[in-house]
Amino acid sequence: MKNSTGKLLRIVLLSVGVIVVLAASVVVYLIYPGTPGTAASLSFQGYIPLPSDTTLSVLDYLTVDGDRLFVTGESSGDLYRIKLSRNSLATVADVSKLAGQPATHGVVIDPSSHLGFATRSEANTVDVFDPVKMVVIKRIPVANGPDAIFYDPFEKLVYVASGDADLATLIDPATQTAIATIALGGEPEYAALDPSTKLLYQNLHDTSMVVAVDIAKRAVVQRWPLQGCQAPSGMAIDADHHRLFIGCNANSVLAIFDLSEHRVVTAVPIGKNPDSVVFDPELRRIYTTGKSGVLSVIQLDEPSKYETIDTVHLHYGAHTLTVDPATHAVYVGYAGLVVAPRVAVFNLRPQALTH
Repeated sequence: MKNSTGKLLRIVLLSVGVIVVLAASVVVYLIYPGTPGTAASLSFQGYIPLPSDTTLSVLDYLTVDGDRLFVTGESSGDLYRIKLSRNSLATVADVSKLAGQPATHGVVIDPSSHLGFATRSEANTVDVFDPVKMVVIKRIPVANGPDAIFYDPFEKLVYVASGDADLATLIDPATQTAIATIALGGEPEYAALDPSTKLLYQNLHDTSMVVAVDIAKRAVVQRWPLQGCQAPSGMAIDADHHRLFIGCNANSVLAIFDLSEHRVVTAVPIGKNPDSVVFDPELRRIYTTGKSGVLSVIQLDEPSKYETIDTVHLHYGAHTLTVDPATHAVYVGYAGLVVAPRVAVFNLRPQALTH
């Protein structure tokens, strides 16, 4: 009996030890991101640390404006401005922070006034801010759940997608006032503007559709189902070839939507739970990342041929990214647990330019 009891105790202690080691490994993995996996097309340059006063800091949208990178803090409400340089990696000294109310999401810069507009979903406002001094100038009330935000250069208006209200708000940046709303018929996630038709294409997360918004008419003019795409998230446009690239969060594919045929023509498998999608038109390259922390690099060889040239393992929760159209550098936002949040910087490998 004593031997059996001792054996059982040793098994219990061993099991507890294994559980403790596994739990510790998970915690270490979540806290320390390490180095991203190797890639044929990209070279990892390092991290830009972002100052944060919170234990958990989840980042959201990244927006490049000239030599500035704006990064939003969804959990903290912080808005960061990073001064970029072509010759060196930015450091914490190049980062300015505007603290605010959670949750901060999208940012656009008005090219006329040079003022910034940032969405805050818990306050249901769009904050007008000075991107040089990093101070808030005005708060504009909008519909519930403002998230993605875009600038329409044709109508010279700011378009705000409100996910909780199923509509968009139009803001006149000249007067800094909301002037109209557009009922979308579903939960908006992300959008892309087509310069040839002047239509803004908005995907709807809950109904798995894409709608065409005529901002001049203040109305949705067409809508189409996204067959084979469940819960669309990020989106980008290839205006030259009339294609939308849509990340499908629930079934982890990149849907290619033909704007001439108004249908999904193909789907490319990507990392799980995709969120961000960006397109570099000069290189004809699509980048996606999501909650699983997998960066997919897809080359557009011709309008109907898409080749995955890289699958880069980053870190869990590294779900948002952008590309600098001038330098082709790729920036990925990393959440911070205990440690500060950060932005991973990737440059093109020289041979990648000739792909």
